[in-house]
Formats: sequence, structure tokens, C-alpha cells
Amino acid sequence: MKRSVAMLAIAALALTSCKKENAALRIDDATAKKAELAHAESGKLPVIKFASMDHDFGTIEEGTTVEHTYTFTNEGTADLVVSNVKASCGCTIPSYTQSPVKPGGTGEIKVTFNSSGKSGNQSKQVTVTLNTEKGTEILNFKANVTPKAGGIGVVKH
Repeated sequence: MKRSVAMLAIAALALTSCKKENAALRIDDATAKKAELAHAESGKLPVIKFASMDHDFGTIEEGTTVEHTYTFTNEGTADLVVSNVKASCGCTIPSYTQSPVKPGGTGEIKVTFNSSGKSGNQSKQVTVTLNTEKGTEILNFKANVTPKAGGIGVVKH
């Protein structure tokens, strides 16, 4: 956004400087102050910081459903908005903080992994879409799924 403000300012200067009068003399203090405030406001961005972006469920039995909650903090200067969270497969269901997270505030992304029909080492990703400069973050988890020996259960990690 800083680039677009700078480009707009350069374009305005280029267009007005083609005239014979000095363009700088036509800018009053109020207009300059508005431009300065707009430039300062454009620098406000949310910054997401996860406690951890990776999780290992360890060894679980096939058919077990496990959950993990990734926690994050907004270390930026504007509200953080998570607009979408998408898992890499249908075996994982994400849920997340849907309200804006104020600067200094915290939020959560919970993933529920169903290991039914899975075996061996499993590595999955969850893509988080948000209003940061980067725009997306990738969360990872893994599990070693062993063949089913008994009933199905839910384990929270």
C-alpha cells in the first residue's frame, strides 16, 4: 500500500510539474497534513505470530480423531482478520477465530484430524488466509498412524 501512495504522489507531481507554475506552491498546509496522515495510516498492518506453526500428534491408532489448537498473537498495529482456513485434505476440519483480533490480542485455529482410512506417516497442511502483508500462512501437522486394534476415540493434543 505504501508503494501505491508513493506512485500516486509521483504521478501527481509529474502531471502538475509539466505546467509552468511551481506545483509545490499550490499545496496548502491542510492538504499536506492530509497526505501525511494518509501515508502514516497506510503503514498500519497486522502481524501474526504463532506460538508454533508445526505439531506432531505422535503415534495414533487408525480411526482415532485428534485435535490441536494453534494459538497466535497479533503483533501488528491494525486489526488482524482471518478470512479463511483450508485443510489440504477432507480428513482435517479447521475452525478459527472469526472476529477481528486487535493489536496485542490473541486468537486460535483448531484442527481436527480423523485418521480413519489412513496408515503410516501422515503430513498435512492448513492454509490460513489473512489480511497481513504476506496474506497467507501454512500450518503443518503430522502423525504416525498404526493399524486399528480396537475402538475409535478422540484425543486432544
